[in-house]
Amino acid sequence: VGGLTLFDGEPMPIYDAAMRYAERGTPLVVLAGKEYGSGSSRDWAAKGPPLLGVRAVIAESYERIHRSNLVGMGVLPLQFADGDSAESLGLTGEEEFSITGVEDGEAKEVTVRADDKEFTARVRIDTPKEVQYYQHGGILPFVLRQLLERAA
Repeated sequence: VGGLTLFDGEPMPIYDAAMRYAERGTPLVVLAGKEYGSGSSRDWAAKGPPLLGVRAVIAESYERIHRSNLVGMGVLPLQFADGDSAESLGLTGEEEFSITGVEDGEAKEVTVRADDKEFTARVRIDTPKEVQYYQHGGILPFVLRQLLERAA
């Protein structure tokens, strides 16, 4: 709640927990509700998650531009199947997640395993250009690689 989360059962600021996960080399997943990203300062809101080690967001739905901005930052936007949510699947956020079938951003669906639970999520990389951005780790690495190729 607020700016706090749990790390090994201990409440602490999200930033501090994220840095501890980074020390362990643990990538993070955000579980979100409906219209994830609504009301945010869109450009800035998508920059924070990857800086904290977030590699994927699983939401019920997305604010259109925020979803695209996440892809541009190299974060995988996934959407729960219709009628599913973190709550309906019994997810608390304390699970260990694995995501299979991403196919370098070209898959339409993936399998998500959260401890003993397994479900399907829709990949929300919606355009061929977004696939390219995701494959390069975001728009900045994509553009830099293009500039290097042109210079060579």
